[in-house]
Amino acid sequence: MGAVEQTSETGDLLSEDVIDSQVSSRERDTAEGSERSLAIWLFMTGAIALASSATLVFERLQIFVDAGHTSVCDINALLNCGTVMRTPQAEAFGFPNPFIGLIGFSIVMTIAAAMLAGATFKKWFWVATNIGLALATAFVFWLWFETTFHINALCLFCMIVWVMTITMFIKVTVRNISHSVIPAPENIRESIGTWSWFTITLVLILIFGIIVIRFFDVIMNMMR
Repeated sequence: MGAVEQTSETGDLLSEDVIDSQVSSRERDTAEGSERSLAIWLFMTGAIALASSATLVFERLQIFVDAGHTSVCDINALLNCGTVMRTPQAEAFGFPNPFIGLIGFSIVMTIAAAMLAGATFKKWFWVATNIGLALATAFVFWLWFETTFHINALCLFCMIVWVMTITMFIKVTVRNISHSVIPAPENIRESIGTWSWFTITLVLILIFGIIVIRFFDVIMNMMR
């Protein structure tokens, strides 16, 4: 009887080990899938933002050469990249803002490519990445405020960069909260992943909703 009971107990322990191994494997696969999805998204948004920044750099150089140059995104009085690019706000640090995008978004794409190749990064690296994207997002909100309330004109390619930057920041922040890089209660860490797109949508509705309200009369006049 003792041998039978011992065999039964051993079998139960082996079953528990198998179950734990299967659960750990599923969790690992889920985590790897999540990281891969983030990497793909960062690469795509980084590429779009980089292309938009490169276009703005090209158009700004054309304005340097020809002060009367009409940029490719000079659509009307409201959507007019040329108007925005000729303001002091477009050179906040003494040089055209899109040059920052050329460097910053290239870095984001490099990080994403490394992740897709299987690279993993330390906690400090993710903290630094989050801080960098937070500063970029703060700069985006400043530019949004200036164009909406002071310049009174909108830059199409600038707005594309805004959307991509905000999305990157929220996605990386959500990732860091769920991976305990950013301290948060356990219930928040477990549920934060389901709120990323809601947060992104809410922020974009807020900033573009304010733009529509601010220029409502102008928009209505253009539609007549």
